[in-house]
Amino acid sequence: MAEVRLQVQDISKTFGITKALQHVSFNVNKGEVHALIGENGSGKSTLTNMLTGIYPMETGKFILDGQEVHPKNQVDANNMGISIIVQELGTLSGLTVAENIFLGHEERFIKCGFRNTNQMNAEANRLLEKYGFTHIKAQKMVDEYNFEDRKLIEIVKATYFHPKIVVIDETTTALSQEGREELYKHMNRIRDEGNTVIFISHDLPEILDKSDTITVLRDGVYIDTIKSKDVTEEDLKRLMVGREITGDYYRADYGEKISDEVVLSVKNVTVPGLIHNVSFDLHKGEILGFGGLSESGMHEVGKAIFGASFDREGEVVLADGTHINSIPQAIAHSIAYTSKDRDNESIVINQSIRDNIALPSLDKLVRIPKFPILNWASIKAFALKYAREMSVKMQGTGQFVSELSGGNKQKVVLARWIGKDSDIVVLDSPTRGIDIKVKQDIYQLMDKMRKEGKSIIMISEELMELIGMCDRIIIMKEGTVSGEIMRSRDLNEHSLIEMMV
Repeated sequence: MAEVRLQVQDISKTFGITKALQHVSFNVNKGEVHALIGENGSGKSTLTNMLTGIYPMETGKFILDGQEVHPKNQVDANNMGISIIVQELGTLSGLTVAENIFLGHEERFIKCGFRNTNQMNAEANRLLEKYGFTHIKAQKMVDEYNFEDRKLIEIVKATYFHPKIVVIDETTTALSQEGREELYKHMNRIRDEGNTVIFISHDLPEILDKSDTITVLRDGVYIDTIKSKDVTEEDLKRLMVGREITGDYYRADYGEKISDEVVLSVKNVTVPGLIHNVSFDLHKGEILGFGGLSESGMHEVGKAIFGASFDREGEVVLADGTHINSIPQAIAHSIAYTSKDRDNESIVINQSIRDNIALPSLDKLVRIPKFPILNWASIKAFALKYAREMSVKMQGTGQFVSELSGGNKQKVVLARWIGKDSDIVVLDSPTRGIDIKVKQDIYQLMDKMRKEGKSIIMISEELMELIGMCDRIIIMKEGTVSGEIMRSRDLNEHSLIEMMV
């Protein structure tokens, strides 16, 4: 019989009037990957944030190896043998890679009141080499690395000291396939050492493949704990949602002709060191996909179109001849953009849901045209309408975005651009951190926008959603266009992978 590592006993947590968790109890065993699943707002991250000292305890107990634990912060949790790789960025800007890895544990490098920085860097480089992340250097500022590399640094930070429990909260959605394989390798190592991984993901095939046991939460309530080998993806959907998920998931149409009308032309766009001489046309009513490995340059294409690459060369031109060279220009000419790095680039994290949704549309929410006096009644109604359209789980539109789950933050990002009613929408990783039901809603929304004549660029590392949603897919490799492929019933992941590697 498996030995229990962690007992979760009668855990409850509220945020204002929202009951995030209600008397949740279950056990987690030693030497297993224990998945925690549920829709956005089901309480998964709230539970693990209390376990790891990010949120204070309210009621209930965590019992680790027979001892009750109440971590006051993440360093305290580390000292108890509990660590976490958070959904968004968990590294601190302004510090080196080594300082991030050993944050809160610098005392091991201090002697006679002085920190031995050379020793710290040497130890961090040794760990990075051991993990296979040799392209990352300990002495460099963490800000010099991209989103994915910073997640790899977090893997080292969270696991180098062999904790008893490692929480992995939606981390795979931020990683390329290569990065995911690295993470899976370390998950298996942790399990093989007799320790435990608590794994949160919305990717149900990944959950079934990589976990041993699955616990399901729904609306803050414990539903069931099952063995992964005993259930199917459809079983998990029913447990998460409480009903059958019906209707089309991806698009069902094939063979539709793309309009000849070009709405946007990208001509020889280069961002030094990232992309080189990228050219393509976007057509009216088209969903154009971009795929590739993490460092392929596909994410930079989205920024370049939106005018967010300040050292960009080449041209981004609308059908009327307007050149897009800045973010205000892009917004003024009905271009929307959602970034993969949601918290830092797509929302204002410490502002309200209302302010975030209304921000791009303030020009049409003034009290009197030609006078910059905002109509607060219109702003509140506007934000409420689109928050409800995206089914944001919230106390009200005055609630701060920082208090929302990752998936609900993404809904706010999408709500602001749906409200703006932009004609060209650039979506970089739009379903990252989104549960299965909301993914379906987003796909159906994209299909509706396409039929209304909106043009969409979808950048994604999820090959199946590119295949399922796009009229045309451009594959990037080493900063250049590697190939292009049209929508087809026969298209599969292998066809795309061949152009990526």
